[in-house]
Amino acid sequence: MTDSSSSSPGSPQLETITLGGGCFWCTEAVFVQVQGIVDVESGYSNGHVQNPSYEQVCTGRTGHNEVVKLQFDPAQISLRQILEIFFVIHDPTTLNRQGNDVGTQYRSGIYTHNEEQQAVARDVIAELQAQPGVGRVVTEVVPVANYSAAEDYHQDFFEKNPNQGYCMMVAAPKVAKFRKTFSSLAKG
Repeated sequence: MTDSSSSSPGSPQLETITLGGGCFWCTEAVFVQVQGIVDVESGYSNGHVQNPSYEQVCTGRTGHNEVVKLQFDPAQISLRQILEIFFVIHDPTTLNRQGNDVGTQYRSGIYTHNEEQQAVARDVIAELQAQPGVGRVVTEVVPVANYSAAEDYHQDFFEKNPNQGYCMMVAAPKVAKFRKTFSSLAKG
């Protein structure tokens, strides 16, 4: 089953994928700039507490991961291309860590919305794993579960706070890396 939304006949069938690649500020900062991505929402998923707060997630005791839920138009960008971007902008070989962000809430994860997405994710990981010099990929691939949107102040954080220290030191370089590596997929 594919998540879709359609406001009128002939409008695109949209799909949804949820990704965890460290701090959601960084992941969101990149994916809002990708052609074919029509909505990006920061949130929490795959934990055991209903509607956790940021403070609860930061303790590492809720089991949740900081994620971005991407709504995309598969006529403009494929899931494979999205995952290729995802694997360039974070390190999928570090367990429960991205840079100085440490904890299960920063784990590498692909949270699928259907079986077809699971198959694509597993294929992309197998291809990545087969590349010389790539360590063991620890990205979990499981169905999305117990998702909730993050608080409003986390949405569009990089766009609203480009001069904040973390944004300048961590998010901005990821955005620059995306724009350099995938210039043909970047929004104008």
